Amino acid sequence: MLDSDLATLYGVSVGRLNEAVKRKIKRFPLTFMFQLTSKEFTDLKSQIAIASSSHGGRRSPPYVFT
Repeated sequence: MLDSDLATLYGVSVGRLNEAVKRKIKRFPLTFMFQLTSKEFTDLKSQIAIASSSHGGRRSPPYVFT
């Protein structure tokens, strides 16, 4: 699940979600969260409607939660 989807479920911003998880990262298994590679992010953007960074979209690859 993408960080943006999980943030929506919890009603918080993506930045706040990622910040909170990173602060408590020792509570989670190593495979709980990872960041997409630049190639994976590019492929994802081509498959779904994610705005480019020049139009206010994401500037870095999202985190993914398992």
